Amino acid sequence: MLRRTLTLLPPRRRPFSSSPKTLTQLQRSSFESSLHNSLTAHDTDQAWKLFRSFAAASSLPDKPLLNSLITHLSSSLHGVGDTPLKHRLKRAFVSAAYVIEKDPTFLEFDTLLALLQSMRLAKAAAPALALVECMFKNRFFVPFDLWGGLVIDICRESGTLASFLKVFKESCRLSTDEKLGYMKPDLAACNAALEACCLQMESLTDAESVIESMSVIGVKPDESTFGFLAYLYARKGLKEKIKELESLMDGSKRVLYSNLISGYVKIGDLDSVSHVVLQSLKGDCSFGEETYCEIVKGFIESKSVKSLATLIIEAHKLESLSTESDKSVGFSIVNACIDLGFSGKSILYEMDAQGGSGGIGVYVPILKAYCKENKTSEATQLVTEISSTEVQLDVDTYQALIEASMTKQDFVSALTLFRDMRETRVTDLKGSYLIIMTGLLENQRPELMAAFVEEVLEDPRVEVKSHDWNSIIHAFCKSRRLEDAKRTFRRMVFLQYEPNHQTYLSLINGYVSCERYFEVVVLWKEIFGTAMQVVEKCKEMKIFVDKWRYKAAFMEALKKLRLPKLRKRKMKKVEFLDAFRNWVGLTT
Repeated sequence: MLRRTLTLLPPRRRPFSSSPKTLTQLQRSSFESSLHNSLTAHDTDQAWKLFRSFAAASSLPDKPLLNSLITHLSSSLHGVGDTPLKHRLKRAFVSAAYVIEKDPTFLEFDTLLALLQSMRLAKAAAPALALVECMFKNRFFVPFDLWGGLVIDICRESGTLASFLKVFKESCRLSTDEKLGYMKPDLAACNAALEACCLQMESLTDAESVIESMSVIGVKPDESTFGFLAYLYARKGLKEKIKELESLMDGSKRVLYSNLISGYVKIGDLDSVSHVVLQSLKGDCSFGEETYCEIVKGFIESKSVKSLATLIIEAHKLESLSTESDKSVGFSIVNACIDLGFSGKSILYEMDAQGGSGGIGVYVPILKAYCKENKTSEATQLVTEISSTEVQLDVDTYQALIEASMTKQDFVSALTLFRDMRETRVTDLKGSYLIIMTGLLENQRPELMAAFVEEVLEDPRVEVKSHDWNSIIHAFCKSRRLEDAKRTFRRMVFLQYEPNHQTYLSLINGYVSCERYFEVVVLWKEIFGTAMQVVEKCKEMKIFVDKWRYKAAFMEALKKLRLPKLRKRKMKKVEFLDAFRNWVGLTT
């Protein structure tokens, strides 16, 4: 049991004003039996009445039974029984406090822990602190690390962290004055006390008292310790103390700088905010979204957009060329603007007025917001504006914008973005090319596909293949635009892209769907196997095939063929030729 870790010093007894009536052994046994039955039946009210009977006789029930009662009252806070929540919590507290005053050896720590956990759920800071003070008063000293964290959580979650200070100071005193080392608060507790002094109370005297206590009990500060002090010093305008803090710190100063910014924003010292941000860049330190939101809110509420733009420009000068766009100060500030509902473009206009640059990062959050809101034309316009500057968008941003435009069926914007992308030094165009081709195919826009392919034919960064032409032909045939399909086919052959079975199958399906079966004959000049595919397709669809008409057309086409050369060079085509001749009834 955890009880072995506890130390109980002789309690200070208080005399009772009157002598209570002592319980006989028979009465005790009867009460304990009834109490056991009440707890088993979850009859909270009856169990409480029986406990009061013991208390009236200045007595306690059997130790296991007593702990079961307090645990039951605590667990009732989670929904057991019908007694109102606050009433059950009060009973749990009163019973525990009575036991501590009467004979704390009866109280198991597991029971005390269960009660504190319930108080945390109920956000009952006052009862929790009162219980700890009762423990101190009756010299019932439970090691700090067993309950300290719970009490801190209860106070913090209740918004009353400052009320923990009294318990903190007494624990420090006990660990030093009475040599009870196990009552020494740990670093987390010291920082919680300091947090209360610096962030809630904003008391320099109390904060310094906590620091002194830490020194006495031998607890070393960490970055959070310095951070809380930094906030308070910034809040009070104590520049020299801030320099002293910086000189004492080793390693990352992110927490220190973040707290300095919070303190300066609080008093509206925006020049100092800018100074800290720029200073952090020299130390390769970055901030989280929460800090940037604080910065933006401070500048915007002070109507200092001009100063915010200046900060971005100056920060960009200090940032290395290797800084990723989404890690830059410009990106973070504009992104925070958008998150807080402010217009990021107002900062762009101000930067432009100052003739400065914030790098590509300032544009990315706005473009992402446009994508999210399906404002693809606005995004395209902004990209056009960006193209006139010295900055360049990355492939992923272009691709995201193009994908958003295609999803919205804003093909004009998608194609404009791709043209802009081609004019830059971007080497990877394949992903965006595929997105546009796929989107146009899905939306049955073969004329745009054909024009798009023609536009990029000469670009070595785009690899146009036969299947791209096949997709266009397929889309034209599906839309029953057979003349356009034939034109695309001829263009494909002219550009020396090799047609394949998919090319011809698309054309066949197109002719069949329009009942223009005889026109398939023209394909014999390209591939003889196609004719047999047509025959098989017609059989499959139970369409009448006029063999005599095909025979006549074949005889006409045969005059133009040089069979001896064909048999030597293209054996496969000859096999198809022989198969067709047999089908129409000609001898080989």
